[in-house]
This record gives sequence, C-alpha cells and structure tokens, in this order.
Amino acid sequence: MAEPGLILVTGAGGGVGGVGGKVVALLRQRDRAVRAMAHHDDDRADALRALGADIVVGDLTRPADVAMALDSVQRMFFSMSLAPSYLEATATVATVARAVGNLDALVAISQMTVSQMDALSMSESHHQRLHWLSEQVLNWSGLPVVHVRPTVFLDSPLFTTLAARSIADSGTIRLPFGTGRTSPITTDDVARVVATILTDSEPYIGRVIELTGPRSQDMNGVAEEYARALNSAKPSSSDSAKLDSTRSRKAGFCVYQLRRRRGPRRVGDSANRTLA
Repeated sequence: MAEPGLILVTGAGGGVGGVGGKVVALLRQRDRAVRAMAHHDDDRADALRALGADIVVGDLTRPADVAMALDSVQRMFFSMSLAPSYLEATATVATVARAVGNLDALVAISQMTVSQMDALSMSESHHQRLHWLSEQVLNWSGLPVVHVRPTVFLDSPLFTTLAARSIADSGTIRLPFGTGRTSPITTDDVARVVATILTDSEPYIGRVIELTGPRSQDMNGVAEEYARALNSAKPSSSDSAKLDSTRSRKAGFCVYQLRRRRGPRRVGDSANRTLA
C-alpha cells in the first residue's frame, strides 16, 4: 500500500476524553497531510489549524458535508461523540464513502464492550448497542475498515473530575463499577495506535484492534493507585454505597475510602499524570 495521501479525521474538535485532536497532532508531527472535520469553527478548530491541518466544518449526518470532507481523501478516522444520531452518522459516512469516496482505509473507534455482544444481546446500554450496530453497518458497507475497541478512558470524567470531587469532599472514590474489573487506557495511547494504523493501514484492514491499559483490576486496585499518588494509606475495603438515587444504586456505585498517611510524598506514575 502506498504512502498515505490526505487523511480525514472526524470529531477532531472534541473536548475532554477526545481522541481525534490528538490523532491530528500525531499525524502532523509525522508530516502527514490532514483534514480535520469539526462541528463548529471555534477556538478548538483554530488550534488544529495552527498544527497545519485543513479544517472543514460540518455535520456527519449531512451527506453533502460528508462528501465535501471526503473530497481527495485517501484514509479516514471516523470518530464522534456518542449521541442519538451516532448510528445515522455511521450510515451516512458509509453510504457517501461508497458513492463518492476513494478510501483505502477507514479506521473507526468503538468500545471494548462490543467484543462481548451479538445480535441478540439485550443487557448492554443503549450507547453500547449503538456502537455494536455501527460496526455492523461499516462491515456491511464493504469498505476497508479497521475497528479500534478501547476500554474505558483513564482521562475521562469518571476517573478525573468525578473522582477528584469525591476525594476532595469525603476522601472517597465513588465509581459505577461495583465489584467488576476494569483496565483503563489513556486517550494518548489510543491516539498513538490510531495514528500508526492510519500511517500504514494495510496490515490491519478487516481486523479488530482491542486496546486495554497495563492491567485488569477491580476498583480496590484502582483505589490503591490513587492512594499511592495522593500519599494516602492503603484504601479500606469497599462497601456498596447507600445512595439516595435509585439510578446510582442500579449503576453499581461503590465507595472506596482513602485514608491519609504521614511521611514523604510518593507518587504513582499513571495516577499522578492523570490527576495533575
């Protein structure tokens, strides 16, 4: 497969937890020609222009906007914030790319939960179902697709804003994982994988790339990393949170208590980078 020509990155103007903007930055560092599609022409679009990206403003559910964005594009990274229109956007991208595009690779970001789903799955959330259905649409399109399925993002509000708030208020971490295990990954790591695939796509066409963090652990293990980063004692064993909200109880929120300790500050690498 030849060196990539113009690469389209959608969702590039996303905010916290976004991968698209980081992919643009990495590709520009490699001197690749990049077109970034944003929903609004704002400060985030200006930041992408400063990196040397061509900016197109549009809506992924509008065929004309997608066709304009795909003009002269060889490879594409399909990413957008999860919304009720997510499946419509996927179908629009697939149909327009088949009709007017000339892609030799379409890299689409999904999520790890999809690996456990099938046509009859009903226990997952509506958002997870949208990801599964969107993967089916892209597969049916016949386009040269690569699916990237990361686990939950370590730099998402769950592990940053929400965790920081409860730690500051009560010295606890309240997260909706119950007794389950998780293996968070940073958006920086996901972006590096996506940029590598977009640079040399041929070995990955038709494959599903599953991305996890360095280890799978329950929330007691995650809380221990916070405790080390925050110079706390080992967190106490968890108890199910007695929350007033029925929705929160169903979500499986648990409470993990962090006790402060005296002595020199010791900082865990990944947790410190996230909380800084």
